[in-house]
Amino acid sequence: SFAVLSSGLRRAVPDNGGVRRSLRAGYHPAAPKKTAVCSCCGYRCRSRYDQRTCRARDLSVAGWRIYVEFERWRVRCPRCRSVFVERLDWLAKNPRYTQRFAMHVGALCREMTNKAVAELEHLHDSTVKDLDKVYMRAQVARAGTPAPRAIGVDEIAVRKGHDYRIVVSDLDRGRPIWVGGQGRREEDFDRFFAALGAKKTARIKIAAMDMWKPFRKSLLKNVPRARIIYDKFHIMRHLSDALDRVRRDEYHRLTGKERSYIKGQRYTLLSHWDNLTLEGRRALRKLLKANNRINVAYLLKESFGQLWDYQSEGWARRFFENWRESLKWQRLEPYKKFAAMIERHWDGIASYCHPENKVSLGMVEGLNNKIRVLQRRAYGYRDEEYLKLKIIAAFLPPLGRNAANGPL
Repeated sequence: SFAVLSSGLRRAVPDNGGVRRSLRAGYHPAAPKKTAVCSCCGYRCRSRYDQRTCRARDLSVAGWRIYVEFERWRVRCPRCRSVFVERLDWLAKNPRYTQRFAMHVGALCREMTNKAVAELEHLHDSTVKDLDKVYMRAQVARAGTPAPRAIGVDEIAVRKGHDYRIVVSDLDRGRPIWVGGQGRREEDFDRFFAALGAKKTARIKIAAMDMWKPFRKSLLKNVPRARIIYDKFHIMRHLSDALDRVRRDEYHRLTGKERSYIKGQRYTLLSHWDNLTLEGRRALRKLLKANNRINVAYLLKESFGQLWDYQSEGWARRFFENWRESLKWQRLEPYKKFAAMIERHWDGIASYCHPENKVSLGMVEGLNNKIRVLQRRAYGYRDEEYLKLKIIAAFLPPLGRNAANGPL
């Protein structure tokens, strides 16, 4: 059952299908409206083509599902020279629901799964998704497109099979501003600069990214004066991979009891010391004491993170030279390859040493983690536009209660 209610009015139960209509003593319906706005061009039309009675769901009250009944015109627009339905600002894009009901559903979707919202509000899953899109588009429209000074660039996997999309973040505001492309090629990154516009693109001064060559080429083509900063977490991931290759080489080289210390200790060796349990720390001490080469490789990995603490490029360079000198006579071939990679990309690493380039490098990696949480909570997204809106809107503040003010 449903009800058509208005505050301050007494309820009466008529015999026409159980619909509750508002009545009050001496009530007279208002005179019919004289004009209607074309939904295509916004022109105010004085004549109507026809009209019909419509019904839209509104916010529930005291457990009642509330429906609003109203007359809606179709107008023959002289500007468009065609017939269009009139525009009502308090209706959602889906005319079966009011705008404020769409805002209510979107606010629930920020905290709950779509399936839970559908069960709570007695809606279909696809309807919940459509109303959530209305809410998120309103969030994005209110936030606007900023002119970023520092951007972070990374890619996310949208499905299996190396299918990637590029995510660009505003590091100063701490939120993503663009998700797009059909991969992680140079032309895919070019789409971001085309969407941003030449004026806002020229304001970019810093770009934090991984060492993927197409990203670098696209940035230098569109913003040649921007300074590239290679992401610390991607570099440390390469170093962790080098440490893991040392562990595997030692496992294949040794036999018997000496091999038993290494077996099953991969995640113990690659984890940060503060994240290990008491049992994990004991196993790590035992491993490092038993194998000198792994011990040296572990200490070199832990010390390399100090490179990003320097405020001067000269001191950072001296630290790297001393670190690379420590590799001599250690027979750590994966580490030597890693040092050669750092040498090739030194400009982008040393840029972070300048005080004006100190931006939050962890924000890009934290963004990726939150995107994975969104994907896991929904068991993946088939609608790519919906996923892009979810990513951008997840970092925006929720809309206030008055976001859908209207005549109701």
